[in-house]
Amino acid sequence: MDDRELIDLDLACLWHPMLQHRGLAATPPRRIERASGSFLYDANGGRWLDGVSGLWCVNVGHGREELADVAREQMARLAYVPMTLSHEPAIRLASKLVEMLGYPGRVYFSNSGSEANEAAFKIARQYQAQIGKAGRFKIVARNRGYHGATMGALSATGQAERRFGYEPLVPGFVFTEAPDPYREVGDCEDALEKTILREGPDTVAAFIMEPIIAGGGVLVPPDDYLPGVREICDRYGVLLILDEVVTGFGRTGRMFGHQHWGVTPDLMTLAKGIASGYMPLAATVAKSKVFDAFQGATGDLRHFRHINTYGGHPVATAVALRNIEIIEREGLVARAAEMGRALMAKLQHLARHPNVGDIRGKGLLIGIELVADGESRQPLAPALLGAVVASCARHGVIIGRTTNATPDRSNVLILAPPLTLGNEEADLLVSAIEAALFEELSTDDSPRTTG
Repeated sequence: MDDRELIDLDLACLWHPMLQHRGLAATPPRRIERASGSFLYDANGGRWLDGVSGLWCVNVGHGREELADVAREQMARLAYVPMTLSHEPAIRLASKLVEMLGYPGRVYFSNSGSEANEAAFKIARQYQAQIGKAGRFKIVARNRGYHGATMGALSATGQAERRFGYEPLVPGFVFTEAPDPYREVGDCEDALEKTILREGPDTVAAFIMEPIIAGGGVLVPPDDYLPGVREICDRYGVLLILDEVVTGFGRTGRMFGHQHWGVTPDLMTLAKGIASGYMPLAATVAKSKVFDAFQGATGDLRHFRHINTYGGHPVATAVALRNIEIIEREGLVARAAEMGRALMAKLQHLARHPNVGDIRGKGLLIGIELVADGESRQPLAPALLGAVVASCARHGVIIGRTTNATPDRSNVLILAPPLTLGNEEADLLVSAIEAALFEELSTDDSPRTTG
């Protein structure tokens, strides 16, 4: 089938996420034929540095034949069995995750970050009921946080444009502020405590947060924030759920993002980098104290009444095991920390551009906040942000951006390249962004703010 036929079929049959299809025929989505390392290639020889690892997930880089071999071998041996039974790859992967976390726990497998968070919410509510706190059903989440696209996960997502058109959502979710050091958002630990007290501690089951808000703008909290959150949750009997879907498996320069701050969650959700996008897989990890509340006599309904057809899929868990082995064998966590520091240093000269307000991140998770001007810090208009992203693509680099998030905060460029990123690739990434900034913003006379 030739290129034109494929484009026509695409436009006739596919419903692409996050895209307006009216007018899409003029600029159809790039059709990627293959990928290797940090690069994507189309059928016509075009090449792009993948500056966001697909959707923040290809941590070990593209084209790992070793992972393809594992998938083929496992598929030939055992392609599928539900987790009401058991199999070796799921057993070994669960054991490995518990070992990596360093505390006793149990692992529940699903297919995506959204599903992992859905499971966490149900576990939190059922746990509270089974320890005699049946009135605790509310989940506190944060403005600008993202936890998924399913109805429960979306209900915990503090991004207004993601929610438009789907409301009313699931009841029982309330929001508090997230730290934003650039915009000097106030005492967010105090805000969390006031939210719990306002709602009534005896009604709150759990608090969910990303250690670093990713899609909402790469918001890195102050060092005392997460320890303070842990203390508040303990004080009021609220479970702490850490959404490590993006920040897990080396992305921030530690194996898990929360390890930067020396705290442990009661529940943790994982996806994306767990299998580096080579297979769909996610996990919800519960501390033993949470799991123990689900023990009881057969038939008393204390067990977790939840199942995913493909959760813990033999092929996915086998691939994930080898993916983690690659991360450890090649020292990719330390590499992410080292290359993250190097990339941040290379980006610092962009701060001289009048529309660059802040450059922030940890490891290979970096945000560049664009503003109308440095003095007012008014967010740059989304159309201009889109022009910068498009210009980067013309220079051979694909980067991310906040989109369909909070209307007045969709102004952050996002970098999350594979953890295998090299120095020359980092230079290409920085040079493309620099060229795009000066091409698209320096002489543009259109309105530069979201207002």
